[in-house]
Amino acid sequence: MIGDSRFVFSMSSPTLVTFVIYFVFLLGIGFYFYRRSVSIEDYLLGGRGMGAWVTALSAQASDMSGWLLMALPGAVYAAGMGQAWIAIGLFIGTVLNWKLVSGRLRVYTQKTNTITLPCFFEARFGDPTGLLRVLSAIVILFFFTIYASAHLQATGTLLESTFKVRYEIAVLIGGVIIILYTFLGGFLAVCWTDFFQGALMVLALTVVPALAYIDVGGAETISETMTDIQKSLIPQADKSALLMIISTMAWGLGYFGQPHILARFMSIKSPGKLTESMTIAVVWVFFSLAGAVVIGLVGIGMFDNLADGEEEKVFIYMIDKVMHPWLAGIMLAAILSAIMSTIDSQLLVSSSALTEDFYQKAIKKNASQ
Repeated sequence: MIGDSRFVFSMSSPTLVTFVIYFVFLLGIGFYFYRRSVSIEDYLLGGRGMGAWVTALSAQASDMSGWLLMALPGAVYAAGMGQAWIAIGLFIGTVLNWKLVSGRLRVYTQKTNTITLPCFFEARFGDPTGLLRVLSAIVILFFFTIYASAHLQATGTLLESTFKVRYEIAVLIGGVIIILYTFLGGFLAVCWTDFFQGALMVLALTVVPALAYIDVGGAETISETMTDIQKSLIPQADKSALLMIISTMAWGLGYFGQPHILARFMSIKSPGKLTESMTIAVVWVFFSLAGAVVIGLVGIGMFDNLADGEEEKVFIYMIDKVMHPWLAGIMLAAILSAIMSTIDSQLLVSSSALTEDFYQKAIKKNASQ
């Protein structure tokens, strides 16, 4: 329930059925790839045989987590168009990451026969002590524990809002499903689930705001509502606004060090496919980020009194308002896709750091695959 009780999400049987089918589909992919991984390189890097489309969509879906469909629209809804600078910074960061990093990383990791980033750092800088590799693994494990926890929290929020189950139970349900298909299928399962999840995400981010825009009455209604509640489309031109623009655009710098994104560059079948993959990824990111910003803006005209702390659910309530229950289940699954596509990738990178770069390097050097 939100604000003055007018906004209540109505969970229905079609929505529940859609989610169950979606969960079964993800587990099916995990089982399918269970026997496809015959070596540690297959399990952690897909045998360096991924195609351009799967590489592109899995890289971007694993990057654009639940914040894309919840936090970013919520930020735009709460603070106005000024928050769109986040999207601009992320778009620039995505392009530069593919342009500057992907090709070099793919070539050099194959030359050095390395399948994890810490292992590559050790080989690239010629560290005879192994300290660089172990410390890199510890850093990945520490920060990804926090990062994955945040996404599990988002999973709980979504399932709790949709199905009215206890928050703790919702987190457990999402966590168990993600761990199962990741554990079974490894990198191949993660990439292929992310591929389908990425397609579902961009569908939701284009269809729902378009329908909501028509429902709310167009740009005039949105502009009037923003004026009434003093959410400026353009921030005031002062030092604080400039600082805000720089700090929000700086989000894009994070791309150059995200291990779960960089692993996709390492896994593509050949460096020559990266140009095609980059084109696909950039188009996907453009439409996804633009859709998320539009959701926040249209939400301002559609819901004028969301309670504090409920802004990040604006997309959920928008789906409930404009979509048929069966289609609503699919669109809500897209939000879950955004969350899951990041957690599964982080779990896989964390497992590789723990086993390949910490356990085998520092504890048991002759450990079997």
